Amino acid sequence: MNRGDMVKRAARVLRALPRTLREDLATMAVDPNGLSGKPRWLEWRPVIMVPLVMFAVGVLITGSNQYAFDFGMGIQLGILLAGVQSVAIVVALYRPLQAWWASMLVMVLVTPFAANVGFGTRFPWDGAFPWSGAGIAMQAGVLFLLALRLRPRIAAETLTISVLAGLLCGASTPWRSANDIRLALGVLVITVAMGIALRGLAVARTRLVEQEELTAEERARRTLLEERNRIARELHDVVAHHMSVISIQAQVVPHLVENPSEELRENVEGIRRNAVEALTELRRVLGVLRSEDPLPQAARHAPQPTLARLDELIGNARGAGLTVTAETTGEPRPLSPGVELSAFRIVQEALSNAMRHAPGARVRVEIRHHESGVTVRITNTAPERAAPPTPGPGHGLLGMRERTAMLGGELATGATPDGGYEVTAILPAPPLAEPTGPAVPADPAEDIR
Repeated sequence: MNRGDMVKRAARVLRALPRTLREDLATMAVDPNGLSGKPRWLEWRPVIMVPLVMFAVGVLITGSNQYAFDFGMGIQLGILLAGVQSVAIVVALYRPLQAWWASMLVMVLVTPFAANVGFGTRFPWDGAFPWSGAGIAMQAGVLFLLALRLRPRIAAETLTISVLAGLLCGASTPWRSANDIRLALGVLVITVAMGIALRGLAVARTRLVEQEELTAEERARRTLLEERNRIARELHDVVAHHMSVISIQAQVVPHLVENPSEELRENVEGIRRNAVEALTELRRVLGVLRSEDPLPQAARHAPQPTLARLDELIGNARGAGLTVTAETTGEPRPLSPGVELSAFRIVQEALSNAMRHAPGARVRVEIRHHESGVTVRITNTAPERAAPPTPGPGHGLLGMRERTAMLGGELATGATPDGGYEVTAILPAPPLAEPTGPAVPADPAEDIR
């Protein structure tokens, strides 16, 4: 950047300075141009209030004595102005910008009285007005709380204005030493710098917490989508079977009627054509869902399991070292493939959770058939030893809830009084209609082309 560009940029900044100061300082907003939401440290304001009030009382006593006797303002006016400064320190915890304006106003009002003080007057700490005793303590306290709450630009603006106004107000008063001025300026600058630094840490911590919350929400949403995709892939074969049956039955209907009318042929052909198109679209969508499926090709297209394979599942669990007992009650009746698959997967997930989180526990699987559906209940006793740490949260309970909700059922999970765990799923299953029409091939989906 050449010198001309630097001059133009500086000119633009100077022209925009009045508008910037007006937007930052001439406002009644609690946090002008600041971050959305409240800083977490504000939750501790009731605790901070106690030492802050004690500090304000000290400023009131010191300031009242200085204004009333050293500056000759009288006891009433001295207490009034010192009281405004003390209240400003407390108000700065809630309205820092308005408290700063109040402190600046008191400093300007006190200036004419301070100018009449003789050179022989001894200030409380041999400082210079307005940064002597209560003055420096009050301004440092207000600026610190302001820098702790508002953005750094506003803190820098108020610090600059405070320093310039203090130098102008103190120009007509007896300065004992230039060291006093440098000390006062150092106190104010360090105080504001500390406030800005602490605010930066608080903002960074708040953003980190917000990011962690967003990450947790995104992880939960992604987990839910993954589980739903897995359920959709498993239910594909069930839906494909029914669509294939519809297509084949529609194809056979004209051969079962003597001299079928043309309208009947057209309607039946429309049913078959729509079934084939729906099955084709279903396969296309499933191909997208299965594009990232880690399972082998043969496993992807294997028949979905039902409760008929429950003994095999329990045998595998026993082979893995889990003590399992099973009991089936009620009169078994035909269930829809979706209910069969969901019941099997719930038992499978519950057994996996027991092996993972309750080593050495005994597991009991109960299948109860009733008129309205089937109830699956899996319980395990308290683990005999501590479970090894898991790499992350599993999807077992989430999958159970999704499967149960898909069927309009109910799921209850939780700890048992003996320290174990229980999973109970009630899956509604309306009676299946008796199959009618011609026999269906063993794998009708392969016959639809």
